[in-house]
Amino acid sequence: MSPLLKSILSEQFGYAIFRVMTPLLLPTIGVAISGLSGAVNIALEGTMLLSAFVGVIVSAFTQSLLLALLAGMAAGMAMAALLGYFHLKLKADIILAAIAMNWLASGTTIFLMFLITGDKGSTHSLKSLVFPALNIPLIHGIPVLGPILSGHNVLTYGAFLAVFLFWLITFKTPLGLRIRAVGQNLDAAASVGINVNRTRMWALLLSGFFGSLGGLYLAMGYVSWFGRDMVAGRGWIAVAAASLGNNLPLGTLLSSILFGVVNTLAIYLASVQLPSEFIQAIPYLTTTVALAIYSAQALRKRRRKIREPQAGGAP
Repeated sequence: MSPLLKSILSEQFGYAIFRVMTPLLLPTIGVAISGLSGAVNIALEGTMLLSAFVGVIVSAFTQSLLLALLAGMAAGMAMAALLGYFHLKLKADIILAAIAMNWLASGTTIFLMFLITGDKGSTHSLKSLVFPALNIPLIHGIPVLGPILSGHNVLTYGAFLAVFLFWLITFKTPLGLRIRAVGQNLDAAASVGINVNRTRMWALLLSGFFGSLGGLYLAMGYVSWFGRDMVAGRGWIAVAAASLGNNLPLGTLLSSILFGVVNTLAIYLASVQLPSEFIQAIPYLTTTVALAIYSAQALRKRRRKIREPQAGGAP
């Protein structure tokens, strides 16, 4: 058996999948819940970046994980609220506003990092905290399964809890019903008294909440520092994963696991004599292919729905 194949079949590879998947799953849930309302939040790249930066800075100066968590979530939800203000109040195009906010977050974090640390690359000079890892009782001692499932960062387990929370909000609460109603038929929802703008704002705020957790994990779980543009396209991959999962809880989980596997495989392929540029491009090539397949399937379904009434009305 080749060393690469042996590594892929190892317990460490399974552990790495969950570790790499976490900063994808959390923003994917954020994109999905905003997508259900018809106002897709593609500013998750900037949201994660700002939340990661705020979390590291607050943890470094206060030495409090709780304050860092709350500050990071507040930053993410503030980004979502600002996007909602631009789109819902000022009637700006949500795609253009989100792209502008991604650029704003990138520039702002670099500028503030330089002011605070004197470094434009990272916050290595600051002693920031990290969220703890958890060993699951009973499972921890099981051969093979234990090393894969136990010992992860607390936010990794929080990501799986977030999937359940997403399902609970979407299908078991009045807010979730309003979000889905607005996303499916805006005019019909408004005709029965649903405040469309308020509902979409709530969806965007929830999107910012979940996205902020992904950013916090990157800087305070995946590593222990903030780096310039460290989100590295994960917010965009989340958009693809949410689309592939049809904005549904189980779908977002499965698509995030798929992208987690691909990203982990790209990391392990670094030991193979292949151009590093090709290895780094693998996650993004997978994203492009996945979106192309999803778009083709969606187009085929729309065409089938158009043909069915015509076939039914034929003599």
